[in-house]
Amino acid sequence: MMLDLKSLIHDVPDFPKPGILFRDITPLLSDPAGLALSIELLANPFRGQGIERVVGAESRGFIFGTAVACCLSAGFSLVRKPGKLPRKCISRTYDLEYGQDALEMHADAVLAGQRVLVVDDVLATGGTMKACCELVEQLGGTLAGVAVLIELTGLNGRAKLPKVPVHSVIQY
Repeated sequence: MMLDLKSLIHDVPDFPKPGILFRDITPLLSDPAGLALSIELLANPFRGQGIERVVGAESRGFIFGTAVACCLSAGFSLVRKPGKLPRKCISRTYDLEYGQDALEMHADAVLAGQRVLVVDDVLATGGTMKACCELVEQLGGTLAGVAVLIELTGLNGRAKLPKVPVHSVIQY
């Protein structure tokens, strides 16, 4: 099963800059069976765990997160770059390789005590995922887990998430 999904992910060397091997998921997204299987494999470990809200960061977290939310009969909340959400927001700054970035979420996107699953396409260095989890906790949500399609294990992003179960469908 995993080999079939991996065959739908294309390696693109030197993108977006020299020395980077980019894992292109667009062929997987265009394959009906591959897309359906990836969503099921993301959602399955969290079935029956009382997930009330799924949170996803732009933009590919929106694709996988909304589908997983539907599978789990949960609501979905957005995490976006600053200035993209129209109402009162909370914000979290996180470190990049060279500098910092920030993410925002509506201040009412997660209710206190809600069981939350954070979903994204890739877990790499962990900065984005850690910021998403911190936003959920800031709003009083209970982190039930993190689910990602791809985990780049050599970048050790999981280490930035020591308090939350991490489920990855494919590891490189």
